[in-house]
Amino acid sequence: MTATRTLLWVLAEQRHWSYSDFDRAFSAAAKQLGRRLADSKFDSLTVSEPTYRRWTGGRVEKPSGHSAQVLEHMFQVPVADLLAPAADGSLTSPPVYDLESDLTMTSRDASDHAFSLASQSLPGMSLDQLRDDLVTLARTYDQKPPFDAFRDLKVLRESAASMLDRTQIPTQRQELLIIAGQVSALLAMSAFDLGSLGAATRLARSAATYGEAARYGPLRAFADGTLAILAYWDGRPAEALQHVRQAQLHPGLGAAARARLFAIEARAYGHLGDSARAARAIRASFDDCNDDRDDLHDGIGGEFHHDAARLARSHGTTCLLLRDGVGAEEHTARVLDLQAALPPGRRTPRIEAEARTDRAAALLIAGDLEGAREMIMPIAQLPPDRRIAGLVERVHQVRNLLTTEPLRTATAAVALGEDLEEYVRASVPKQVGPGANRLTLGG
Repeated sequence: MTATRTLLWVLAEQRHWSYSDFDRAFSAAAKQLGRRLADSKFDSLTVSEPTYRRWTGGRVEKPSGHSAQVLEHMFQVPVADLLAPAADGSLTSPPVYDLESDLTMTSRDASDHAFSLASQSLPGMSLDQLRDDLVTLARTYDQKPPFDAFRDLKVLRESAASMLDRTQIPTQRQELLIIAGQVSALLAMSAFDLGSLGAATRLARSAATYGEAARYGPLRAFADGTLAILAYWDGRPAEALQHVRQAQLHPGLGAAARARLFAIEARAYGHLGDSARAARAIRASFDDCNDDRDDLHDGIGGEFHHDAARLARSHGTTCLLLRDGVGAEEHTARVLDLQAALPPGRRTPRIEAEARTDRAAALLIAGDLEGAREMIMPIAQLPPDRRIAGLVERVHQVRNLLTTEPLRTATAAVALGEDLEEYVRASVPKQVGPGANRLTLGG
């Protein structure tokens, strides 16, 4: 075939295109056409310089199928005409380029792309329902057995993950990242309640990762605080303090979030035997005069909210770690008073049971066996499927105190110890199985 100038060459000259200019325009048109046709084969389509020279020099009758489609898409001219010899005077005749046609094609491509993106978005009602389900599970967490909470949260996590895969809308992805992180944080708490530190730690790290991806400070703080709790439960209080310090740096925290972190800090110092720093952290949890809120700890609340009863329960346990029986009695008494002041439907049975158990331990330290027995016996009303790890470990502590002198030989102490062993045997953590990490005393 004799080399000659083709219509393609003429059109390229009219646009003052070099080979590089043509290649860039060809690649852009290929991607545009690929989106319209939903065909990924167009995405990597390019033109080598020798091929371009053959096309413009009339040495190719017809390019391959995909390339031909792109050429026709670029110029809105049949490919056979593009590769045919140019008519005389083509360079001086009005350009073949049709602005109106190009505008129409560009607007159509933009419309196609917009509809393609819209098809990758979620209906607003779907997000609303997911958000409502998350709020409901957070606020009713304490009202159901941990097995049930875990099951419901698992379904919700799968829904959030599925929705993330179905949308490319930035605002929707941002909200879904936050919801997925909140669900992971609640799953971490349920795994902890079921007695599995390993699963709880992985889930808390997932929540922290979601929070970081969403740039959402309250979620990152809650997750880091949870990692601190898990660390001191696992016998690593120094690491727990590192997590707390990290959590306290996150922006956007309300007073309830800061109080929770101070309580966790105090517990970590309690495990380290540092009574001065523990007392300072306890005071700090009460001394915050600001009433600012955040939309996780306060807005959603429920399991995310560290209210006065939870603070007092945590401080009572810290005092026990430091063998401060008087302080433990004071804080646990506050928990019981706060619970008693609530209508029955708003009380949290496990919080009350944990406070009763800690107060029984404080009474045993003071030598009051009968008072301890009367204090702890009501926890038997809590069904076995709600006897979570935090309660079970506190019961273990009371059981251990019953074996110390001079209590160990007392008939009442022996009988109470046997009752507590049976209580633990039917508890939730005993049903998790040997794969769960063993919790250490002092949660």
